Amino acid sequence: MKRVYRLIALICAATVSSMVAWGGTEKLSPELKPETTANRRASDNVEVIVQYKVAPTEAHHQKVAALGGKLNHRMDFIKGAHYTVPVSALSSLASDPDVAYVTPNRALKGTFDNITAGTVNSVTNGYELGMTGVGIGIAVIDSGVTGLGDFEDGASWRQVSNRVVYQQSFTGGPVADQYGHGTHVAGILAGNGFGTTYLGTILEGNIISLKVLDQNGNGSDSTVIQAIDAAISLKSQYNIKVINLSLGRPVYESVALDPLCAAVEQAWKAGITVVVAAGNDGRDDTDGIDGYGTINAPGNDPYVITVGAVKDEGTTVRTDDLIASYSSKGPTLFDHYVKPDVVAPGNLVISTLPPGLTLSTEYPANQVGTTNYFTLSGTSMATPIVSGMAAMIMQQHPTWTPDQVKAAIMLTATKSNFPTSSTAVDPTTGTSYTSYYDIFTIGAGEVDMAGYSKMTAVPPAGLTAKSPTAVYNQLTGKVTLSGVSGVSTVWGSSTVWGSSTVWGSSTVWGSNVISNSSTVWGSSTVEVNSTVWGTSTVWGTSSTKGFSTVWGTSTVWGTSTTDSAESELLTTQGER
Repeated sequence: MKRVYRLIALICAATVSSMVAWGGTEKLSPELKPETTANRRASDNVEVIVQYKVAPTEAHHQKVAALGGKLNHRMDFIKGAHYTVPVSALSSLASDPDVAYVTPNRALKGTFDNITAGTVNSVTNGYELGMTGVGIGIAVIDSGVTGLGDFEDGASWRQVSNRVVYQQSFTGGPVADQYGHGTHVAGILAGNGFGTTYLGTILEGNIISLKVLDQNGNGSDSTVIQAIDAAISLKSQYNIKVINLSLGRPVYESVALDPLCAAVEQAWKAGITVVVAAGNDGRDDTDGIDGYGTINAPGNDPYVITVGAVKDEGTTVRTDDLIASYSSKGPTLFDHYVKPDVVAPGNLVISTLPPGLTLSTEYPANQVGTTNYFTLSGTSMATPIVSGMAAMIMQQHPTWTPDQVKAAIMLTATKSNFPTSSTAVDPTTGTSYTSYYDIFTIGAGEVDMAGYSKMTAVPPAGLTAKSPTAVYNQLTGKVTLSGVSGVSTVWGSSTVWGSSTVWGSSTVWGSNVISNSSTVWGSSTVEVNSTVWGTSTVWGTSSTKGFSTVWGTSTVWGTSTTDSAESELLTTQGER
């Protein structure tokens, strides 16, 4: 089976300043290298995003024009620009000493998601705690939001004020949702139920709808980057504290080179907590990887909060929740960051999506009766739950940084309710999939608003919550965490939230998801045969090829964009 890239969440964060000053075609992404474009005519046009070492000036744009190119959009906030250029201009662009890296304007799509009202409430308990997201702006970068009563005044369930306070389209079409994905995401995030039991995570938060997906759910890197730039610009006006990205695409290079990652990092630095879906590729066994190493971009970025999906098993309690086998797993490609950060309910979710939109027309069986509600599944739907929790935290602590919010969400996540492993069966094919509850599958655990409400430790203002790197030592066969050193960091130098950090003896990852030792990583290392790797290795019992695929230095992985019927089925029907 070809690698499944069911696109789910877009935009990472990484600085271009750390890029290597490469020369020649090494500055071209894999899809733009001469050997890849050899079968194309020199006059063929290609859309590219050029990242510069300095903020591009008019002189830079004129230089591209002289090569036969055209400026489509300025992206000064990431020191970049979106151009259309002939294939013949690529080598000249790569030779420009001011150019850092060139990528195509990659396509992306939204993925489907889903969650039941009871589980949302049991996960968050925000309304009972007096945290409804009132006054907080959340930028939903998706396919737009359809105006429904669910997005009116959440406190009284009366149509008093419209909480979709701003809408803008970057697709060239209307601002309203034509596809349905964005409306579904917005309902999970901030729907008031409109007299039903289908409540969102927060009832009074404001939605800033930035449309980047068209009526078929199609978008591109450039539209998302523009939307992120807009969210940063609108931050003060609408008190935007959170960006929700329930979309994505494959990983093609290190986050330090990806323009989407550069964009989300700028949002993070601007004080906006960015929450991204992990992806739906957890069943991918290409090269014997058992779904490991399948985190989508921009969920592969170490700054953002990357969210995987669990199944609520049709109950309103968390004690029986299980990981969705399709939820993508870490470590991330190229950089080996520990992801996802947390998991949240995302399977068979009922949320807002009225008749007449593309998804409701294509999948009529998912419509809940004759109402404006619809069932979807995927990590895209788990993501707005975490975005809602972030909004609640920002309501309570308006001066907190994104790093403090991320730290609080991870520290209070629930881990004790999970088993060592679980098996899911595809409802159509009958294929069984076994999942292990290790750090690369569930991260810090399932988000828990009630647990957060009991947290007494306060993340320090100078905290860095950047996800650590998992480093494999071929000589010893062990894996160590390489994080940001210093006592004011989340990860510490040798332990994860260990006793030497400001968090006391609390840990982010319980011992049951790492090893059988009493500390998080034992003696700061993880044995290859410990439970963090599943049965005997991350990739199964005999998949040496799979292991080298993720950890090897010479394998360039993640260039396929082939979807499969199985992936499509998962996102529309969910998993039992």
